[in-house]
Amino acid sequence: MKNTSWLMTEKVVRMVIALSIGVWVTRYLGPDQFGVLSYAQSFVGIFAAFSSLGLNDIIIRELVKSKDQENVLMGSAFGLQTLGSTSIMLILSISILLNDNDQLTNKIIVILGLLTFVNSFNVITSYFHSVVKSKFYAITGLIGVMVSSIIKVYLILGEYSLIYFVYVLAFDVVFLALGLMWFYRRMGHSLFSWRFSWSVSRDLLKDAWPLVLSGIIISIYMKIDQVMIKEFMGNSDVGQYSAAVRLSEAWYFIPTIICSSLFPAIINAKMRNHDLYMSRLQRLYNLMVLLGVVIILPVVFLSDWLIHFLYGAEFHLSAGVLNIHILGSVFVFLGVANQKWFISENFQAYNIVCLGFGMMSNIILNIFLIPKYGIIGAAYATLISQFVASVLAPVLFKKTRNSFLMMVHAIFFVQVFKKGKLL
Repeated sequence: MKNTSWLMTEKVVRMVIALSIGVWVTRYLGPDQFGVLSYAQSFVGIFAAFSSLGLNDIIIRELVKSKDQENVLMGSAFGLQTLGSTSIMLILSISILLNDNDQLTNKIIVILGLLTFVNSFNVITSYFHSVVKSKFYAITGLIGVMVSSIIKVYLILGEYSLIYFVYVLAFDVVFLALGLMWFYRRMGHSLFSWRFSWSVSRDLLKDAWPLVLSGIIISIYMKIDQVMIKEFMGNSDVGQYSAAVRLSEAWYFIPTIICSSLFPAIINAKMRNHDLYMSRLQRLYNLMVLLGVVIILPVVFLSDWLIHFLYGAEFHLSAGVLNIHILGSVFVFLGVANQKWFISENFQAYNIVCLGFGMMSNIILNIFLIPKYGIIGAAYATLISQFVASVLAPVLFKKTRNSFLMMVHAIFFVQVFKKGKLL
């Protein structure tokens, strides 16, 4: 509980800062400059899965199982992620040669791409999680985000240009890496003791490839809309859309924390009694829908005022996007809960296929809707694809149809009408 509270505190502080300093930065940059930054982040983010290679959770598991193999596990994971970052830079370099972006946009893409090499040091975070010392990661993150917030305020008051805010993003990543290394050394460990092993690397990749594949699909699924808006429309439209999306997605950490906390109880029920297991799953789905509705209603009613208050009149188009995008919260929350069900049933392959359907529907819908309806079309494409990936796709397979029925019951509050209660 103490370990988890550190992580929760770090998440909440980041959200508060995102809704204060982050909003101020967005307002200062305006739709066009913020659109340039958001496009570059989304473009690099599409390839982010090649850097982490889905190894973080695998490393935690292996470190817990084989503590005497710490140095070879850490060294192998670090080496693999560095190779992944190298592949990202090759892809980005080729794309820069082929695209027609302006020089500033390409410069930001290169900077963000190079930061993936620094992110390889996040394997230390996996070590902290494995020994239940996540507070070291949380402390470093909290200090870093507070310092960078002060720098951002200085840049805004000094009327600095966009590139300086990109340098602050780089500072965040570098500071976190240095902090992790410092705490790791204080615990009596050394990076110079890490050893790379091809055999260990092959074993890690063998276990991680489904996570790599799902990570790639999720990256494309979550970022492709902003990239396509830039290609079909322009930077200002990306800025309007991204401003709304960041408000909508600010709540996504809630289902992750809740589902992770309740997951052990669900697994325990699965081992004890099937009816109890299904009952707890249904209650989890019900809770996700309830939380989604609680978030959606005030945002929909206050969206125009909220956008004007936070971002100013320049972002007036963001309100319409927010009204549509926030509706997908219910499907996203259900999707997080359903992923836990996939894991408990060992149906990870089906999860990848469902996410794949969501990704493909998002791309196809964006191709047709953005040219005709602009950023509103992109918002509808995201909403529909979230429904497809989280709720509709499981109905296609006999083994996953049960979860589809439970989610439908939750969406239509079937348990309320049957028993007069929701949870």
